[in-house]
Amino acid sequence: MIPWLAPGQPFPPVSAALQSPNGLLAASAEVTAERLLAAYPHGIFPWYSEEEPVLWWSPDPRMVLFTDELKVSRSFAKTLRNTARDSSIELRLDADFDAVIQACAAPRGDDAATWITDSVADAYMELHRRGLAHSIETWVRGRLAGGLYGVALGRMFYGESMFSRVPDASKIALAALVRVMQTERVRVIDCQQNTRHLASLGAREITRSEFAAHLNASVRATPINWAAYADRPLNPLLHSLGS
Repeated sequence: MIPWLAPGQPFPPVSAALQSPNGLLAASAEVTAERLLAAYPHGIFPWYSEEEPVLWWSPDPRMVLFTDELKVSRSFAKTLRNTARDSSIELRLDADFDAVIQACAAPRGDDAATWITDSVADAYMELHRRGLAHSIETWVRGRLAGGLYGVALGRMFYGESMFSRVPDASKIALAALVRVMQTERVRVIDCQQNTRHLASLGAREITRSEFAAHLNASVRATPINWAAYADRPLNPLLHSLGS
């Protein structure tokens, strides 16, 4: 059994999360910006289907990407070099956060389900308005081709979801995020759960206790100045990754 959280009720300690299913911690009737801000500093995130209550998770182990461990294949390195100098492609921060989250929520393939419901999207868009959620976007000839979004607290970035409308568009956005994090001396991007795609890009699992120790230092650190990246294309940051 897991606790049902009333509005304003604090989360239980993450050590109380179930082993099966791995990391299930609590449930609630709704997700709000305030509830998200209570969750993320402790490594808790929402994930559920439309027909379910809001389910909150803290898995052990935890999938993360160390920013110095991004895997760049020879072919992807060529893509990054081309992107860095191609004027028809622009990498942008927060140019259209709402469009990114709606694209991430769209059904994919034969699966019509999505956990990014309207209420979930509204909660993250509220965090964005507060400067606590950001998107990295790949634009091709003026059209949004792919991207990702996540939550930023202090010097911690929690990746949430990504999408692509053209090949490699989300991977390019991830590479740009990694370069921003490297520039800001941020060591870890949270990836939440283990997937083959994330593993292929260099993400790996660490224990919940290791992740919690990292959060304790990072969340309280001086926040990243995201505005410094919002007024210019991020393409030049890719040069070193593509070398």
